[in-house]
Amino acid sequence: MQRNSPSTRIVTDTLRLLRMVGIGAAALMVYGCASMSEKECLTANWADQGYRDGRNGYPLARLEDHREACAKVGVVPNPAQYRVGRDRGVLEYCTPANALREGRLGRSYRNACPMQLEAAFLAHHRQGYRAYEAEQRVESLNREMQRTQRVLDKEKNESRRRELRKDLRNLDHRLARARSELRNEERRLNIHGPQY
Repeated sequence: MQRNSPSTRIVTDTLRLLRMVGIGAAALMVYGCASMSEKECLTANWADQGYRDGRNGYPLARLEDHREACAKVGVVPNPAQYRVGRDRGVLEYCTPANALREGRLGRSYRNACPMQLEAAFLAHHRQGYRAYEAEQRVESLNREMQRTQRVLDKEKNESRRRELRKDLRNLDHRLARARSELRNEERRLNIHGPQY
């Protein structure tokens, strides 16, 4: 192969393009995932930022994410102010009512609550999460029934149609049980705490 042959140029151009795409993707990963924007870093009130992070259930380690994001613009977070704000915010996050809501929405717990509040938070979160899982089962079975019905509607072979109708009856029974479980979980939520 000659140095300036068309195939050499194609390979060289392809490698150059791949490098540029890789650099662009790396930049997106670094900047796209930053916990704070450049503007937010430059105008940050660290007590307010801590409060927002605490209220949203972020662990104290979130401060390190901010430190990394803001280092690019030469801003260093104030850890003392951040902790004061976060300690206030986390008290709003770590309530039984919020735990139920977070669980019901399928959100995972991020180890944000202080020890004295964590056990109660986790107990309520589990209750909410059980209702979330029950709802997911109902939705999954609904989708499976719809897919099976579409296949049945198009199927011409009578033997296969009988199998599909049997599958639909089975799915219908499973769906009825799943809906009953969901109602039971929602009833438990109404008994144990406020609605989300």
